[in-house]
Amino acid sequence: MSLMLAAPVWGSALMAEAESSAEALITEFGARPDGTTINTKAIQAAIDHLASRRGGTVVIPQGTFVSGALFFKPHVNLHLQAGAVLQCSTDMANFPAQRTRIEGHFEEKFNPALINATNCDGFQLTGEGTLDGAGRPIWDLFWKLRNASPERSNFPNVGVPRARLALIESSRDVKIEGITFKDSQFWNLHIYNCDGVTVSNARFEVPDDYKQAPSTDGIDLDSSRNVTIDGCFFSVTDDCIAAKGSKGPHAMQDKDSPPVEHIRIRNCVYKRGGGVLTIGSEATIVRDVVVENCRITGNVRIATLKLRPDTPQHYEDITFRNITSEATASAILSVQPWMQYANLQGEAPPQSVVRNVSFIGIKGHYTAFGTIRPNPGQTEISDISFKDFDVVLQQEKLMASGVKGLKFENVIVNGQLQSA
Repeated sequence: MSLMLAAPVWGSALMAEAESSAEALITEFGARPDGTTINTKAIQAAIDHLASRRGGTVVIPQGTFVSGALFFKPHVNLHLQAGAVLQCSTDMANFPAQRTRIEGHFEEKFNPALINATNCDGFQLTGEGTLDGAGRPIWDLFWKLRNASPERSNFPNVGVPRARLALIESSRDVKIEGITFKDSQFWNLHIYNCDGVTVSNARFEVPDDYKQAPSTDGIDLDSSRNVTIDGCFFSVTDDCIAAKGSKGPHAMQDKDSPPVEHIRIRNCVYKRGGGVLTIGSEATIVRDVVVENCRITGNVRIATLKLRPDTPQHYEDITFRNITSEATASAILSVQPWMQYANLQGEAPPQSVVRNVSFIGIKGHYTAFGTIRPNPGQTEISDISFKDFDVVLQQEKLMASGVKGLKFENVIVNGQLQSA
């Protein structure tokens, strides 16, 4: 009897494995690569078909397929073949507003992403193809509305409907490999509340001829852990990689925003963007971050730590190691108050901590050393160290105030050994 029972169990396991490795070519579900047809229903049908059969991989073949928001389900992956382009519709009716995580909280009505994967452990987004946000008309609209606003500096980023390229949330063991993220309307890759993510050999790009494509962050690490970013290329006009969390005077009590921690960024190239790594604009706890063996080929700052006066923040154990600028990059670092959108909500100013931040093996040309200064009476900054520098700076003095434990070791600036 036991032998008779064993056979169907083994057969069931083999069947599950076969189904999970199944593929669904979107053209077999009616998708058309003509650059105009809205293929949302056809591609979603491929996703749902695989989900009903224990999973598999949706395949985008060569050609340009326009789509609205797609919602992946557990055990269903996405692969873009060489020459495949999955392009965002610019008609926001194809991205109906819903409750979504954005800028440090859940917005009740904002647009979903092109690719949405929630509670999809093991999700994979792979291939040699491109996710194309078709962002230029959306960027133009943003600037038109912002320039017409009486409070331009506080015009909200969510004031213009627009789609991210990918939102991966509440998922474990995620793999993103090889994909080009291009011309995103808003953030490119938003990783929220995930544990165990690898992003490798991906590209994040906006056109060189567009001066400032708004909010085109490359990767936003929002309240996530154990993330590795390896061998990626960034040419955007906002933060290349941003560590994000919550905001506001009660942010530390926000259970939807666990720390950003255990982050490894390596072997990346930065041509254009606000910074190799930016912490903020929304962030509470960011710790155990290593950025190493990276190259800067354009005007990109190494480190930006934004100090919000309305948010308790704790940044510690952050290392930048073996970073080389091959052009004239921006300042090496900026650690200072960031006032945009600040709102104390009638509360007392919160206290923040920045400590144990190291810069080791920094080489090349930069416009300036940079700035370190706290929010007065709010920020404790300590143990900031610089070691093994050989840099050429237009402004060679580090502008530092309110720092305890500032350390220089073998720091050569414009051919001269410097001290703290």
